[in-house]
Amino acid sequence: MSVRLAVHHVTEYTYDDSVEWAHHAACLAPQDTPWQHVSGWRLDIDPLPDGWGVEGLELDAAELARHLRRDPWGNRHLSFGHARVHEKLVVDSRFIAELTDRPAPDAERGPSWEAVARSLRYRAGRPLQEADEFALASTYAAPDDALAAYGRRAFPPGRVLAAGGLALMSQIHADLRYLPQSTTVATRASDALAQRSGVCQDFAHVFIAACRSLGLAARYVSGYLLTRPPLGAPKLVGADASHAWAEIWCPEQGWLALDPTNDVPAGLDHVTLAWGRDYADVAPLRGVLRGGGVATLKVAVTVEPIEPPAP
Repeated sequence: MSVRLAVHHVTEYTYDDSVEWAHHAACLAPQDTPWQHVSGWRLDIDPLPDGWGVEGLELDAAELARHLRRDPWGNRHLSFGHARVHEKLVVDSRFIAELTDRPAPDAERGPSWEAVARSLRYRAGRPLQEADEFALASTYAAPDDALAAYGRRAFPPGRVLAAGGLALMSQIHADLRYLPQSTTVATRASDALAQRSGVCQDFAHVFIAACRSLGLAARYVSGYLLTRPPLGAPKLVGADASHAWAEIWCPEQGWLALDPTNDVPAGLDHVTLAWGRDYADVAPLRGVLRGGGVATLKVAVTVEPIEPPAP
């Protein structure tokens, strides 16, 4: 089965004082993956950044590509700046994503979680694995004793790793309350677990940090959710904003994408944008500026199916 989704993501900053100088970094270029093909990605920035094309003309794909750089995990990042006075910044990203079914996580296939944790431990002379870096601590998803104890509830001795990942996803969904504005983008996994609330970013960080506390590898995925679900299906939490979920490394099945906010494996509703160790690696937009005073932020995300043409 496959679906085609139109994604539109607009970020708007309005400043109550003039910005004299600004520099921004964006991670808004969507990924092509085995289950996702991206076409027609377009990014409009107003005002036009310094050194970008000609004001008033549409930025073509070649000009946009010239400003992109890849990080160690294959994500494409963009840096841009303004050395002129402005009172508003609008970043408008849109693209088409064609999604096909991913293999469903098989809770009975693969090694125990202890065997995987042993395979990820450092040993002199051991070849590096793709997952190694995602078993280490990061800014927002660092291991600790409380997270290890929480993770062991889902990973009892001898449990197949995939089964443990699915159990941890459901456990976080049951234990944490989805509560907008209860955390900030700087909230760490340990704090979100302690207060038992947060948003999708926090649910993903708790999942990742609990896995790492047991010696397992997990990574953070930024993306989007289908805004308008199929007829009769419930609307997923977080569907009108950028979304986040987690992936756990299973040697037999690869990266298993699990969404603890909604207690479902990622599927045809989930559009992948980028992945990293935690939110800090893939923040959609961040920046430093001089002036500006207090900024008002508005974010609008729409993900809608593109209906096939009538026969």
